[in-house]
Amino acid sequence: RLFEMDLIRRRMRGTLSAAVGERTVESDRFHVQMDFAGAAAASWQTVEATQTGDAMRAYAAGVETYRTSESLPLEFRLLGYEPAEWTPVDSMLVEKQISWGLTGSFRSLRRAAAAEALDDEAAATLFPDRMDHDVPILRDGMTGGDTTIGGESESGDLRPEPLDTGRSDTVDDRGSSTADELLADSAASLASWLAQFEPDPGAGSNSWLISGEHTASGTPLLANDPHLTLMAPPVWYQMSQHRPGMRVSGVTFPGVPFVVIGENRSGAWGFTNTGGDVLDVYAYETRDGEYRHGDEWREFDTEERTIEVSGGEDRTVTVRKTVHGPVVERAGQQVGVAWTGIQGSRTAIAVHELDKSDGRESALDALRKFDTPTQNVVYADREGNTAFWVTGLIPLRQTGGDTVRGDRVFDGSEREGEWPGYEPYGSPDVDTGWIPFEEKPGVLDPQYVGTANQRVVDDPDHYLSEAYAPPFRGKRVYDLLDERAAAEEPFDFAFVRRLQRDVVDERARLFVPVILEAREAMSAGARNAADSLEDWDYRMDRDSRAALVFELFTERYRSHLFDPVFEATDLDESYSPNDWVLFTLSAESRWFTDPPVDGVDARTREQVVAAAMTDTADQIDEEGYETYGDYNRTAIDHPFDLGFLNYPRLPTDGSPGTVRNFRKESATGSSFRLLARFDGAPSLGVIPGGNDGDYFSDHYSDQLRAWADAEYRPLVPTTDGDPEITFEPSGDAAIGGGSDE
Repeated sequence: RLFEMDLIRRRMRGTLSAAVGERTVESDRFHVQMDFAGAAAASWQTVEATQTGDAMRAYAAGVETYRTSESLPLEFRLLGYEPAEWTPVDSMLVEKQISWGLTGSFRSLRRAAAAEALDDEAAATLFPDRMDHDVPILRDGMTGGDTTIGGESESGDLRPEPLDTGRSDTVDDRGSSTADELLADSAASLASWLAQFEPDPGAGSNSWLISGEHTASGTPLLANDPHLTLMAPPVWYQMSQHRPGMRVSGVTFPGVPFVVIGENRSGAWGFTNTGGDVLDVYAYETRDGEYRHGDEWREFDTEERTIEVSGGEDRTVTVRKTVHGPVVERAGQQVGVAWTGIQGSRTAIAVHELDKSDGRESALDALRKFDTPTQNVVYADREGNTAFWVTGLIPLRQTGGDTVRGDRVFDGSEREGEWPGYEPYGSPDVDTGWIPFEEKPGVLDPQYVGTANQRVVDDPDHYLSEAYAPPFRGKRVYDLLDERAAAEEPFDFAFVRRLQRDVVDERARLFVPVILEAREAMSAGARNAADSLEDWDYRMDRDSRAALVFELFTERYRSHLFDPVFEATDLDESYSPNDWVLFTLSAESRWFTDPPVDGVDARTREQVVAAAMTDTADQIDEEGYETYGDYNRTAIDHPFDLGFLNYPRLPTDGSPGTVRNFRKESATGSSFRLLARFDGAPSLGVIPGGNDGDYFSDHYSDQLRAWADAEYRPLVPTTDGDPEITFEPSGDAAIGGGSDE
């Protein structure tokens, strides 16, 4: 995976263009401005004097042995360059990439831009404070041996009712007029540029955990499938790491020495994204290279850097920083950024200690050091102990001594939204200014718990997030868990496997009745397409005609509803709301009756549905699709789309709204599937492709068909022959510190 590793560090350092030319200049500009390399160096300073630092040095030495003694992967020869030395800081850059890909959101800036282009009410619809559903992760009455949870909700029905746009004080309390004035009319343009570097809004994950008291085997069951970018080779690398005192198997990110998701001799664990709000945006009053911060004017910390461009003209980028962190700017428009990942992080230590943990207590001790990104962790051990907990540094923002929410653009000059304990490009004070680990939502020994990136808890003690994923997957997970529990039938491994393969789409259950009610307004062709939805079981199976119609209709409906407004205001698709907003707008919503911009005509919901179904029927005819599998095929490509390096196209099941998750349009979905058990049989796993990044290897894409068909492989290491590996003291402190390392 050396080319994949090199690609990651080039992206994060802002040196892609030196290898591939003009097409990545804007990416390099952004990454240089953010100075992720400086943040990675700060993390290495945090880790280097520990046993984790010793392990990372040993790993880098191993990479160097390969880089200098083996033939390089094909991509290096195709692009005509050789990779530089791999260092522990490069491994830290991989951590920064993953953290950014899960928490690097400029949502508050886009919301401000939407309010500026439309109005506060319209912006609150597109970016709701709270989605009006009752399917949190931690539900009322969810208790175990010890808990720290809040909320008063049970899993319930998803109904097409008017959208709750948030608190009653949303508009009046949203933000300072001074920040709005400082942004002037720059927010939309800057937000659109930044949107291309943000995480895919469709990324998500599932996990669930079942106590051994409720299983047929008497031991816990754990499942996890993180939804990340699907690419060739995969984002994950399957690894089994054995040494004296430790045996751990699972997956890691290429460039990271430790198993991130998996199991060891004592327990198993998985992660889903919390969606914690750990990035804030600041506007400043400026003058002649200075910015005002409270009562003083400060000079920007400024440095000129060069972006080397292969076959093109090099670029000079001015990197500027404030007390909050980097300044991102484009065409004279700028904002300051505070992000937890800009600091030194102990996450590498946390993952290393998690790999070596000997039970729940030591696992939770390790997770206290998991600084970035914010994650929902599920854990189970062979003694029957289980846990769900939220990890990661989440700031307690202060304005004038008061704790405030982070869902707005702050006036940095007025010292709004300050983060006590925060140290950009340095070591934070982890005991000051952050939500304490004990006060984050969590539960020990629940009967069962399911996560799918939805709201963690209804009424948390602290502000956690600006946005969560729609509740469709979360509802389906809990419905099936609740149904099995109500039947008083023990949970077994076959059940958790069926649940991870489930393809019922709750979006369809919610909105298909609305589509069918609009048939009278449809053309003959549209009505014929809509008729396939009658008596459909809402399963997104590859051989289903109805699944094809619904999935294509979803994007056509979104386009007909929102594009006219966006086009009239120069907003782009990054402002398009999530599927919960899309499917819960009532027929009386102003987006139908009084669109929030001049020049866009009112139309009934029935008319919009009919027009979208007409486009759907036309697309099906034009493409010659018969069933969902004709459209829903794996599109897992090499980052540079070098033709033959892409994976084959295979039909598969699932959708953006199903537990078995696949998002064809954005090439995201279940990037690894884990089913862990403690009954003596092996746990199972599969990745969407192959473990080997070498195109000529038999293992380049050998798991793709199993993944597309929702099959699994035992999560055990296999080798050709019997490798003779021995461990001997090296006597070299540079690459080995601890006695069992």
